[in-house]
Amino acid sequence: QVQLVESGGGLVQPGGSLRLSCAASGSIFSIYAMGWYRQAPGNQRELVARITSRGSANYADSVKGRFTISRDNAKNTVYLQMNNLKPEDTAVYYCVLQQTTEHYWGQGTQVTVSS
Repeated sequence: QVQLVESGGGLVQPGGSLRLSCAASGSIFSIYAMGWYRQAPGNQRELVARITSRGSANYADSVKGRFTISRDNAKNTVYLQMNNLKPEDTAVYYCVLQQTTEHYWGQGTQVTVSS
């Protein structure tokens, strides 16, 4: 099994920044990609950003230019730097790891953007 531990969520004012981290452990042998999804109340879970083991990244249009995803392959950790946060970024953020055809999810971390 694979375990994902997320950290870094919280309350921030509009225009502020947060950095999410997700550390993977357990039966890891060949990570293809890691990433972040989010889910706001009443909405479907949506992709925020994803990065492959080779460093190829893609982003949701709504976060392009504000969020940056990165990863430390040696630590099996993925980060999401979120700048210029907006109230519409408020959601539970979930880390996801893809290994072969399996997807593993973290428990989620709350991000609230409010004045």
